[in-house]
Amino acid sequence: MDSYVITEAGESDVDLLAALIREAFATVAAELGLTPENAPRHPSNCAPDWVRAAFSKGIRHFVLDTPEGPAGCVALEQADSDVCYVERLAVLPAYRRSGFGEALVNYAVERARDLGARRVELGMVAAQIELRNWYEKLGFSVTSIVQFEGAPFEVAFMRKSLEAPGG
Repeated sequence: MDSYVITEAGESDVDLLAALIREAFATVAAELGLTPENAPRHPSNCAPDWVRAAFSKGIRHFVLDTPEGPAGCVALEQADSDVCYVERLAVLPAYRRSGFGEALVNYAVERARDLGARRVELGMVAAQIELRNWYEKLGFSVTSIVQFEGAPFEVAFMRKSLEAPGG
């Protein structure tokens, strides 16, 4: 894996975060035929206002930087004292399969532990079986698959316990 550093992003990074998210999710949108018309809330359409709104809700963002520049990001939302959501994991296509996605997820999970969370949860496009399998290798398991009205895909919700076995 190339050298990298993960740092917490601030509100001055809104444009960078929106661009990373849009570019990373553009491949998913193309693969699944998602457009601004049929999936307006898909991250491939991420605008700076979305990221600003996330910051205003207290959602934290982390950027993975390489010597060549930013390669990806992830967001972490504390839903309540026991649960954090891992959101918008984004790795630019040129950096995929380099371990950066796993590094970002693990970093977010450790920040959730720091906050005292007992589990982390996420939602993903259910049809992305390879991605679902990847999350399972990281310790997540599917808890439900839901079809939301107006969405052109099902969402798989996944969870990972942060408690020690038997704890």
